[in-house]
Amino acid sequence: MRVFRCAVGVLLLSGCTVGPNFHEPASMAVPSATQQSLAQAQLSDAQTPEAWWDAFGDPILTQIEAQAVVGNLDLQIAATRVAQGRAALRIAGASALPRAGAAASYMRERASRNGVLGLTGASAPTADAAGGADPFGSTTLDQSSGSSDFDLFQAGFDASWEFDLWGKARRTREAARADAQAAVLDREAARISLTAEVARTYFVLRGAEARLAVIKSNRETVARGLAIAANREAKGAASRYDAATAATQLATIDATIPALEREADAARNALAFLVGAEPHALDATLAASRGTIPQTQLVIAGGIASELAHRRPDIASAEATLHAATARIGVAKADFYPSISLSGSLGTQALDISNLPQWASRQFIVGPVLHLPIFEGGRLKGNLDLTKADQQAAAIRYRETVLRAWHEVDDAVTTVRTEQARAVATSRAVDQSRIAVNVAERRYRAGAIGYLEVLIAERAQLASEADLTSATTDNGLAIIALYKALGGGWTPPVANQKSGSGL
Repeated sequence: MRVFRCAVGVLLLSGCTVGPNFHEPASMAVPSATQQSLAQAQLSDAQTPEAWWDAFGDPILTQIEAQAVVGNLDLQIAATRVAQGRAALRIAGASALPRAGAAASYMRERASRNGVLGLTGASAPTADAAGGADPFGSTTLDQSSGSSDFDLFQAGFDASWEFDLWGKARRTREAARADAQAAVLDREAARISLTAEVARTYFVLRGAEARLAVIKSNRETVARGLAIAANREAKGAASRYDAATAATQLATIDATIPALEREADAARNALAFLVGAEPHALDATLAASRGTIPQTQLVIAGGIASELAHRRPDIASAEATLHAATARIGVAKADFYPSISLSGSLGTQALDISNLPQWASRQFIVGPVLHLPIFEGGRLKGNLDLTKADQQAAAIRYRETVLRAWHEVDDAVTTVRTEQARAVATSRAVDQSRIAVNVAERRYRAGAIGYLEVLIAERAQLASEADLTSATTDNGLAIIALYKALGGGWTPPVANQKSGSGL
């Protein structure tokens, strides 16, 4: 009854929890300049779709995105961290529960005469009244040695339970739950980065292929000009200068082709790596739309700007990490206070294994254990200071993550707007350069101008077409960056948005 009353009193005290409670960080106000940029981009208030890359209407890109989500090795590593976090949560949850086990043992022993055996007070051998083996009795005890060798058999159950007086176990579970939540959110952030990187690399590939196609087309134009110059030279209508100039232009174009081929090949291999495949594994798939840059109208569902912190998993992960660091302060504070645990064992003990099941062989131990820290050499204070510093660092990282998010959104919106304007202007330049080349070639055939004018027009056309290809590619890359900045590719669960995101 005394043990029971003590346990009840301890349980009444166990409702106390030391350490600060976690409160969700106050939302950082959206910068006014970013609000203006978002308004100028005319983003929709709808939620950013999970499969945002479908807006480009490219089935090959959609196929590769699906392969990457399944086969990417970095994403698989992130998934293992989620499993680790959930396992750690189960371990932390066990700290508040009683522990019980069963044990059995056999030992061959000799008791020391100067040890516990000395409590018998025996000083000389006497007859064993029972006439049997008595390893602790005086029949085997002499002045120089202890008992004779004997067997000791034991079997039973033991249990212990440390009362959570100051909430240490609860804070430990709270921190582990937040860490597990952060692991889930880190996986989602990795998936967003992966899908954006796949799309970016795909655009780089298609851009390189498109520039290669433009250069090869211009090569055909220059080759025709070289044939015309050589023909005019043969007829005496032009000097060797025109043919040499055309040949120089043709060689210059030929020199740029290998670099673009190398860039395209590197992009194909990069896509293969992203999906977790060997080099050139996607070459056959990518050959279907070679040189075609996906295009889309800028109708991006940006969602409500103030909800960005809840839609970007990296921000939510930073908040969960701050939550875990705050809970660990309570764990460190609880170490300063006394701890009480109740432990006990119930079993049997006998010198002969045949006597082990007998009722007379029973034994038990039960009682509370009190631990009061008195001197730890500064370890507890240092651990508390460390956890507080970790919590402050986590708070700073949270603010940094939110601030970086606003910068990424603002930069992406500005880049989209400027790249669109650039694409429109370069498109007009291409139209005019093509007209100029056609006019120059006709006038050169007629002998009205020299080949230098034709060369200038062709170089201008090549430069403008290359600029248009780059502008189209960069416009797509800017849209991809904007989707990534807005947290596209992941929709947080409404029910679990604050409590664990599916844990």
